[in-house]
Amino acid sequence: MSTTVEVLGLGNSLVDILAYADDDYLSAQEMLKGAMNLIDEDRAEALYAARVDPRVISGGSAANTIVGVASFGVPAAYIGKVKRDPLGAAFADDIRSTGVAFATAPAEHGPATGRCFIYVTPDGERTMNTYLGASSYLAPPDVDEALVKAAKVVYLEGYMWDRPAAKTAFQKAGEIARAAGRRVALTLSDSFCVDRFRGEFIDLMRSKTVDTIFANTDEILSLYETPHFDEALDDLRAEGVLGIVTRSEKGCVVVDGDRTWEVPAFPIAKLIDTTGAGDMFAAGFLAGLARDRDMITCGRLGALAAAEIIQHLGARPNVSLADLARENGLTV
Repeated sequence: MSTTVEVLGLGNSLVDILAYADDDYLSAQEMLKGAMNLIDEDRAEALYAARVDPRVISGGSAANTIVGVASFGVPAAYIGKVKRDPLGAAFADDIRSTGVAFATAPAEHGPATGRCFIYVTPDGERTMNTYLGASSYLAPPDVDEALVKAAKVVYLEGYMWDRPAAKTAFQKAGEIARAAGRRVALTLSDSFCVDRFRGEFIDLMRSKTVDTIFANTDEILSLYETPHFDEALDDLRAEGVLGIVTRSEKGCVVVDGDRTWEVPAFPIAKLIDTTGAGDMFAAGFLAGLARDRDMITCGRLGALAAAEIIQHLGARPNVSLADLARENGLTV
């Protein structure tokens, strides 16, 4: 695949099915509010049948981030697996329409294209039920070595750690990127994900496969098994990586060795839906990082993108983030 690319993402390729719901609906469906639950195909079909006026849009954490990077005007590409089925075709068309280079061959056999049922309650909290489907069958042959070497930053999604083939693909991409002197970033994705793979995530940092970590407060506390934020931050600092920790309305903290930067959140008019806030924050930060911006600028670009996404339904930006950045005096 010949293309100019500055940021490359690898992740679970999912189609998001978004709907508004109240707490009673979540209870009736036996869902834990605010959590991400993995479900099987039968449960996915049942939820699809019981859906309430949904909006269907391509999703997946790293895919959302890469779409955000492209919206900032930074050339971006994505590697992820869908099946050759209607939802898979919708995912591919959707991500390409945003300017992201996407050329992973669809699976001809096996599970259907993955999907994530996202229920947004009136308080803006989102509850996710994810059927990984074909996405978790991403395998090493899907990793385009030339594309990995070309990217300045390779961004890996922690959710992928749930399936051995995807994990091996992820490790292959990390090793190729590091050998080429590229930056390799990992998002911890979810505190439940961290609980399952804590030791392996820490090893990725200590083995130098990964040099950049994105996490939110819950994830970093889970990673180091402490209730104290400052303690977790010190532990992250000791890993010798660039660590970016988002703190919702408190903005973010960036650590790199003994240096620390704190960046406030952007003000918003009204919180509608927190889906994709972390993904979009990462998009802004990665766009800045790819362009060698200082840490404060990277953090502000992230905060700006997160503020845009939480003021409407869905995890993809409604406006050009490049234009939004310029309007706010920021240069990508």
